[in-house]
Amino acid sequence: MSKFGEYVKSSYDELMHKVSWPTFKELQSSAVVVAVATLVIALIVFVMDVVFGVQSWGWKGILGYFYQLING
Repeated sequence: MSKFGEYVKSSYDELMHKVSWPTFKELQSSAVVVAVATLVIALIVFVMDVVFGVQSWGWKGILGYFYQLING
């Protein structure tokens, strides 16, 4: 059990004295970057869905019409 106690003590020491924690301002700016990147990627995926075909909307997309042209 002493190994577990040493592990907990060393973990606590590392978290309190060796880890550099970001400030609230740094966390806010990181969160904004993540949110913007997420929205941009979601928009790209949406555009790809529309361009390449969303069957539930009745739009086959460019590839759908291309396959229809090839298959007759």
